[in-house]
Amino acid sequence: MHSAVLLIEFGSIILGLGLLGRFAARFRLSPIPLYLLAGLAFGEGGLLPLGASEEFVSIGAEIGVILLLLMLGLEYSAGDLVTNLKAHYPSGLVDGALNALPGAAAALLLGWGPVAAVVLAGVTWISSSGVIAKVLGDLGRVGNRETPVILSVLVLEDLAMAVYLPIVTALVAGAGLLAGSLTLAIALGAAGLVLFVAVRYGRLISRFVSSDDPEKLLLVVLGLTILVAGVAQQLQVSAAVGAFLVGIALSGEVAEGAHTLLSPLRDLFAAVFFVFFGLHTDPASIPPVLLPALALALITAATKIATGYWAARRAGISPKGRWRTGGALVARGEFSIVIAGLAVSAGIEPSLGPLATAYVLILVILGPLTARYTEPLATRLTARRHPPETPGPSSSRVTEATVGRDGG
Repeated sequence: MHSAVLLIEFGSIILGLGLLGRFAARFRLSPIPLYLLAGLAFGEGGLLPLGASEEFVSIGAEIGVILLLLMLGLEYSAGDLVTNLKAHYPSGLVDGALNALPGAAAALLLGWGPVAAVVLAGVTWISSSGVIAKVLGDLGRVGNRETPVILSVLVLEDLAMAVYLPIVTALVAGAGLLAGSLTLAIALGAAGLVLFVAVRYGRLISRFVSSDDPEKLLLVVLGLTILVAGVAQQLQVSAAVGAFLVGIALSGEVAEGAHTLLSPLRDLFAAVFFVFFGLHTDPASIPPVLLPALALALITAATKIATGYWAARRAGISPKGRWRTGGALVARGEFSIVIAGLAVSAGIEPSLGPLATAYVLILVILGPLTARYTEPLATRLTARRHPPETPGPSSSRVTEATVGRDGG
């Protein structure tokens, strides 16, 4: 009887997610806020709380995080990461300073303590690669000159995750300074080793994993990823970091094939993860933190736009491209929820989960709008502030003379 209820509940969840995804696609929206709302509806204090399938959903959510980070690692080769670090690290530093500090300050002002401040700093810092990539595709900007700048900022944020997640994991687990330092040293050592092996022996690893049979390739890559994620977690390093490093180590045709095979699985389990996060957030706890979440969302939307503008100007992009870069980086999503989920699971601060949920809901909706309208709005405001000068009589004569000499 229990298994029948589990199948009915889990089947209903998957069906509901599919319908929500189709609804979001029809209106060119990110489905993430709809998944979070679904979790709120069926979680603690929701319309219809789940019972039998919650433990199963929890396991699915953990796999979802692992697949999100694996697929992110597959997007980049080790060489690309090293190149991006050398060329764009100043943009990454500015990004971290402008966007992490508001989150940390907000947590301290709310009286949540230093651990919650570190967690909320990560929530406000990391942009949503998935949402941004979709928006760029929908707007036809993938080939734009500013797009490599956007991707560079996102890559640097992803690299920062390899350092940041172990720190957060140690902090929320209540580890002391020595244990936390050891965890970070292990994470950095593992990341450095994987990058070295990937650059030096990437072809050999890819050849070992490679297979012409899609079934065998899927099983080997998925099994290796979950195994490494488990070992990483056993060493008190985030399982997500382990998955990310596996993705970096694979390259070439293997990475492309694994990406194609694993994309549907990632979408399925990532959706389950967002639902799971919503399940553990009481809807009644959101209204008290809605105003702080809205204020934080507006502040960090502005700081992300400033980050993108600065990074694009440094790369020699035109003013219009700078505004487009900033507007595209506003959306937060999967990583913000992953970071907040670590604190929620550890019971760090009861209000942190609701605030992170409201924050992501606001910015995942606002992000596509800023990507589309920041540049035209900034252009219009600039034109009003600096209207073109009306030529006087002397300047008119100069213009006419010039036209006559140039081919009038």
